[in-house]
Amino acid sequence: MSAPVKIAIAGALGRMGRAVAAAIEPRKDMTIVARFDRPGAEGPDLVDQETALSAAQVVIDFTTAAASAALATRCIEHGGPALVIGSTGFTPDELAAVEAASKELPIVRAGNFSLGVNMLVGLVAQAARALPTADYDIEVFEAHHRRKIDAPSGTALMLGEAAAKARGADLSAVAQRGRDGVTGPRKTGDIGFSVMRGGDIIGEHSVVFAADDEILTLSHSARDRDLFARGAVQAALWVRGKPPGAYDMQDVLGFTKES
Repeated sequence: MSAPVKIAIAGALGRMGRAVAAAIEPRKDMTIVARFDRPGAEGPDLVDQETALSAAQVVIDFTTAAASAALATRCIEHGGPALVIGSTGFTPDELAAVEAASKELPIVRAGNFSLGVNMLVGLVAQAARALPTADYDIEVFEAHHRRKIDAPSGTALMLGEAAAKARGADLSAVAQRGRDGVTGPRKTGDIGFSVMRGGDIIGEHSVVFAADDEILTLSHSARDRDLFARGAVQAALWVRGKPPGAYDMQDVLGFTKES
């Protein structure tokens, strides 16, 4: 039996950090060797970032886009460890920092670590590829708790990207992320995003294909944050020992990317 994978948890005091720790603790194939949070944070068993990077083979990071980008850059300088990143809301510069790090380190970055959501991505791509663009408008609906700071969610963008790519389009060119006032008629090929923030909604995502004579809706509802933690833990087990590269959850699950 191989030695347990050594895991460090970034953002250990946060809700997802605690969920990741709870998912790892009963396992025999991995162990938590370090927990860290933002500089100056206080909590049981917290260490500084440098100590965590020295101890771990993989860091699981559900913090913020800015913190994740900075951590990826620091991991290059440190020569490791591998990263599993669940943060969302990246700016182009922050994404560039993570992509640069993936040339030196194996990094799994996903807008959502749920098995069901990643199945949904594949179904959305198939539908977008099969249904004529001129006849079917696509709208992505998402809802999350009031504390979420980025919109649309990383998962909503992942679904929009799957639809756009299946249609041979660049999402940045067809995304409609806000409507207000007299907007005029909808443009053929646009992919719209509608966002709700409120209460303690864990995550609701639907992709609607609307034609004149029918509406197809593909959807996913998250009922427990533990499902994201379990997916991230699976990604951490998978990524150890992989060559440098930018990976996502579909790589981890062995899904064929058709989108």
